Amino acid sequence: MIRFSADSSAVIFSGTEPAGLLQLRNTPGIDTTFSEIISVVELPDENDSTGVERTCSGVITVADSTIIFKPLKSFVKGKSYQVVSYLNARFGDAGMMLTGKLDHRLKPSHIILNR
Repeated sequence: MIRFSADSSAVIFSGTEPAGLLQLRNTPGIDTTFSEIISVVELPDENDSTGVERTCSGVITVADSTIIFKPLKSFVKGKSYQVVSYLNARFGDAGMMLTGKLDHRLKPSHIILNR
């Protein structure tokens, strides 16, 4: 589950498998600038003629059972943010394997959060 924190100052990832949490805990000073695990992108407004998406840099903190993404610059009220996460990513499940729809690439989680 991916959502904003109560005060919308961070993005919270819950339901991460213990193996993923352990791997993140063992990676010292993980920073989203150098990581492909989590990316947060500020989407342009509908009226924005430039249409430029801006990547949000931030720091990842691992708590007991959650992962917290804290941006270096605060999220802007009224903006939309696309969050892409490879946490708990898989190639597929048993149903996909039986139907021949198994892919050779990991499928990340995508969600758009509105501040």
